[in-house]
Amino acid sequence: MLTSIIQLYKQAYSGLSKNSWYLSIVMLINRSGTMVVPFMTIYTIRQLHFTIEQSGYIMAIFGVGAVSGGFIGGKLINKIGFYDLQVGALLTGGLLFLILGYQTNFISMAIFTLVLSICNESFRPANSTAIAHYSTEENKTRSYSLNRLATNLGWAFGGGLGGLLASINYHLLFWVDGCTNIAAGILLLTLMPRSKVAKTIKEAVAGFDEIVSSAYKDGVYLLFILLATLFATCFFQFFIMQPVFYKIQWHFNERFIGFLLALNGILIVLIEMILINWLEGKRHPLSYIISGILITGSSFVLLNLMPHVPLVAILIVSMVTLGEMLSMPFMNTFWIARSNVRNRGEYAALYSMSWAGAQIIAPFLGSQVIAYGGFEMLWWLLGGVCLLVACGYLLMKRSIQFNKEVPVLP
Repeated sequence: MLTSIIQLYKQAYSGLSKNSWYLSIVMLINRSGTMVVPFMTIYTIRQLHFTIEQSGYIMAIFGVGAVSGGFIGGKLINKIGFYDLQVGALLTGGLLFLILGYQTNFISMAIFTLVLSICNESFRPANSTAIAHYSTEENKTRSYSLNRLATNLGWAFGGGLGGLLASINYHLLFWVDGCTNIAAGILLLTLMPRSKVAKTIKEAVAGFDEIVSSAYKDGVYLLFILLATLFATCFFQFFIMQPVFYKIQWHFNERFIGFLLALNGILIVLIEMILINWLEGKRHPLSYIISGILITGSSFVLLNLMPHVPLVAILIVSMVTLGEMLSMPFMNTFWIARSNVRNRGEYAALYSMSWAGAQIIAPFLGSQVIAYGGFEMLWWLLGGVCLLVACGYLLMKRSIQFNKEVPVLP
């Protein structure tokens, strides 16, 4: 039995390129220092004595910068390449975190938060493009799952360490976040020397002679992004409003709520790579995306239908996680399949922008719905939106299969 389990993990992680592993290690180091943003609201209110409204503006500015950074990053990839953009974003972002820690008034905090978020988020499309560059048709979904695994591990570690450091001195958060950014940039330069990376990019571009179309004129992809944004807005309620619901409505204590959130990351680490290795290449990516979205939507509906007991909460978290593992890796597979070496930056940027935009919409939408109709209305609404999104992707899948090749917009 143990030998079979070991073999499953061995198969799941084998066949990935060396550079895919390097990119994931860089992501792990980078995300292990992610602690300023989760504690920004508390920091600005308690340490800088901002009002709640001012603190909200700072977080909204960060969201605007994140969307802008995704767009700018996509444009820069075509001009300077994904390698230089990753290195530049990591090193510059690290320095900006250090500077941000010394801002004490609202105006300077807002300005540096905007610049930092633009810089930081430009890293995402560059990193996604790099993963696509170093993966093959057979392992591209697993390559992204490995990167997601690194991101989840980093977030879990960074959040836990951030709580400890915040109890000592909030300024330590800025130093650790900044230094891990810089360390990740230096590690990328060390593991993947620029001369070797530039050579592989030049060879790939030289061998490409097809007509290059813009992601912003790809009608099917724009619809895909709209639906992805709607789903992401629903999914983020798992981290934003669901913990509050467990506390207020189901009367769980903070320790158990923390366990539920940690369970999501634990399940991803233990299961996702094996699941993707088993599923990859067997069906159309949209089939898995549709299944994942329906499972996620069903989990929200169950919050209104099931008894308020810990086992039900564990079941719901497990369903949300399964939905996430089925949908998100194959969303990456979908946009990679529609892109090519010359326009991949634009496709990656739009995908990054959709999730950044959802992070802005989700807190506002969730709070407004709860204020108007309570948590029950929110869970019914999220279930309905997920069903709508799944139907949209189903129609898209049938359209693609019927037309074989879908033309881009003129």
